[in-house]
Amino acid sequence: MDALTEITPTVWQLAFPIGHVYFVALPDDGYAVVDTGLPGSAPAVLGALDRLGGRPDQLRQIVLTHFHLDHMGAAADLVDATGARVLAGALDVPYIRGSTPEPAPAFTPDEQVLYERVMAEIAAAGTPPLRPVEVDVALHEGDTLDGWPEPVRVLHVPGHTPGGIALHLPAGRLLFPGDIIGTTPDGTRAVLGPGNVAREEAIASFRRLAALDELDTVCVPHGVPIRTGARDVLAAATPETDWL
Repeated sequence: MDALTEITPTVWQLAFPIGHVYFVALPDDGYAVVDTGLPGSAPAVLGALDRLGGRPDQLRQIVLTHFHLDHMGAAADLVDATGARVLAGALDVPYIRGSTPEPAPAFTPDEQVLYERVMAEIAAAGTPPLRPVEVDVALHEGDTLDGWPEPVRVLHVPGHTPGGIALHLPAGRLLFPGDIIGTTPDGTRAVLGPGNVAREEAIASFRRLAALDELDTVCVPHGVPIRTGARDVLAAATPETDWL
């Protein structure tokens, strides 16, 4: 059984070996998820929802931070099972819908080694092929999300993908950064996510998120969530030299 960890009284992390999923309890007794894991992850996501006391029809929103298969992988299956609406950054919508080929990341040599290892692990696990999914709401910089327990600011953070988004909850001092920010396995250091389509844009997006004032907790998709003191951890980061 995949680990389900409470981050706040309304946010939980479902940890996977590749690409975590976060649940958010909504005031109407529903739930949202931020990202969905690899293809084939829907049963585990629905199982975690059940452990939280939710039914499939209570999954109201699927927010995709970007189009990579470890983030949108189970979205189509979850929509089939729950009827949830899909929200994603506007510039990533064509890739999520499958109407446009994905842009290739510009890997550094170290990133290429990591990518090939991870893709081999995904293939060896018998991961199903990625299914595109319809996007119900295209999100832009400055948008807010309806129905959440507190205000949510949508931030356009390009670089990892053209239309990547982050979600900032200022009142709760919490951030969902997408793959712009990851952490080391022990959670002590924040790093720039590898495999960016535009590295300098990604670094600029990292620095923008690191400068947010209302921030204590960072719910990273890879690594260990930063539970306290996020601004200090991010201020000490060196995204310009990560993965070189």
